[in-house]
Amino acid sequence: MGNNKVNAKKAVMIGCGFVGSASVFALMQSGLFTEIVLIDADRNKAEGEAMDISHGIPFASPMRIYAGDYDDVADAAIVIISAGAGQKPGETRLDLVNKNVAIFKSIIPEIAKRNFSGILLVVANPVDVLTQVAIKLSGLPEQRVIGSGTVLDSARLKYKLGEHLSVDSRSVHAFIVGEHGDSEVVAWSSANVSGVELSEMCEMRGHYQHKENTREIADAVKNSAYEIINRKHATYYGIAMSVRRICEVIMRDEKSILPVSHMIHGAYGIEDVVLSMPAIVGADGVETDIPIKLSGEEALKLKESADALKEILASLEL
Repeated sequence: MGNNKVNAKKAVMIGCGFVGSASVFALMQSGLFTEIVLIDADRNKAEGEAMDISHGIPFASPMRIYAGDYDDVADAAIVIISAGAGQKPGETRLDLVNKNVAIFKSIIPEIAKRNFSGILLVVANPVDVLTQVAIKLSGLPEQRVIGSGTVLDSARLKYKLGEHLSVDSRSVHAFIVGEHGDSEVVAWSSANVSGVELSEMCEMRGHYQHKENTREIADAVKNSAYEIINRKHATYYGIAMSVRRICEVIMRDEKSILPVSHMIHGAYGIEDVVLSMPAIVGADGVETDIPIKLSGEEALKLKESADALKEILASLEL
C-alpha cells in the first residue's frame, strides 16, 4: 500500500464537530504533533475551529493547526475520523449505522486514493461497524485500522470503581469488551486493583453487596452516554481524552494495552468481526491480542455482542 514519506509529527482530523474539535484541542496540549490538519465538509467550520484552537498554542508548544483537504492525508502519521451524524437523545448508536456508513463511503476512498501509509483511527459511531467498513473500503492492513472502541467505556468503569472504592482510578485495572454500545460486556472476572481481586478490595473498603454494586456500576457505565446526551445533547470531553491517549500510545510506540476496536480472529470463538478486546498497541497499530480471563457467562455475552454486530454488518451494502 502506502509509499508516501510519513511525517511522524502530523495528524489529520476528519470531522470537526464536538468530538473532532475537542479531540484536536486535547491533542494540541499533548505535544505529540507539530502539525494538525482539520478537514470538514463545512470548510468554514474547520477554519473556525483551527483558528480558535491555534490561539492556545502560546500556552502549549509551537505547532501548526490549520484547515485543509484530503491531500493533507498523504503524509500524515495518523488520520482520525470523527465525521458522521451524532447520536440524538433516544437514538441508539446502531440507529446511526446507515447514516454514517454512507458518510464513510465518501471519506474512506479519498484516503485510500492518497496512498496513506499511517494509522487510521475511527472514532465515529457505531465505532465497531464503521471500523470494519473502513478496513474493507480502505484496503489498509487491518492492524493499522483501529477504532476507539471501549477505551472510553473502560475509563468510565475505572472512574466509577475508583469512586466506589475511594482509590486512584489509575490503580484500577478493568476492561469493558465487545461492542462499544448496548451489548458491551464488563470483564468483571479479570478486574483488579493493583493485583488485588475486586471482591476482596470491595470488602476491604466496606462494600459487601457485590451483585447489586457490580450491576449498578455496569449500568451506570453503559448508560452514561445516554445520561450525558439527555442533559447536554452530546458527549465529547471523555472521548477527546481517549483519542489523545490512543494517539500517545501509537506515536510513542508505547506498546500499552488498550481495549481498542479491531478485527478479531478466533478469540473466544469470535471470527472476522471488529469489536473491542484488550490488545497491545504501538507504532504499527494493533500488535497482538491479550487473552484476558472471562467467566463462562462473560464469554457467552461477548459472543452475543459479536453476533449482534455481525447481523448489522450483514445488512449493509458495501
